[in-house]
Amino acid sequence: MPTIECDPAAARERLERAGVTVGAGNTEHERWRAERDGAVAVAYDDTVVIQGSNPVRLRALLADGGGRAHVYFDGAARGNPGPGAVGWCLVTADGIVAEGNERIGRATNNQAEYAALIRALEAASDYDFDAIDVRGDSELVVKQVRGEWNANDPTLRERRVRARELLDGFDRWSIAHVPREINERADELANEALDG
Repeated sequence: MPTIECDPAAARERLERAGVTVGAGNTEHERWRAERDGAVAVAYDDTVVIQGSNPVRLRALLADGGGRAHVYFDGAARGNPGPGAVGWCLVTADGIVAEGNERIGRATNNQAEYAALIRALEAASDYDFDAIDVRGDSELVVKQVRGEWNANDPTLRERRVRARELLDGFDRWSIAHVPREINERADELANEALDG
């Protein structure tokens, strides 16, 4: 259960700017409560406690932000198309800051790769990093996002546009293809979601 030392009023403003609904607390000791993606943030006098099944996004919104991160993503589909899942992780000089995975329903492998990239970029955006270096083992996605290859499939073209919109929100970004061994944690997370 993450506990964040912060000014609850500033934390509330940050959540509201991100579109999170903040309501009254349930007791006289709680200043406010907010819910997002299966997690609840509860503010007290000088701390915010986050609880629930998926605290990553709420914690990301309340972190100080700034700095640089490496963003790893991987998508998987069994059957191509078939059941799909995504995995991603954010790494800074302090180690893994956040990671996540989830099933995404029926998808092709390329659709799953784009979904993973988008989820990873949304999380990096929530953390308010200034610069990111994105790494994935899908040469197709990397080269399409960089503009080296065309995206002829309408679904992939839409996802490429969304990925570029998210990337343009950072002061500096890069995206590169890496071997699966370098992308091992994101790959593990995607497969865990499929197996789960």
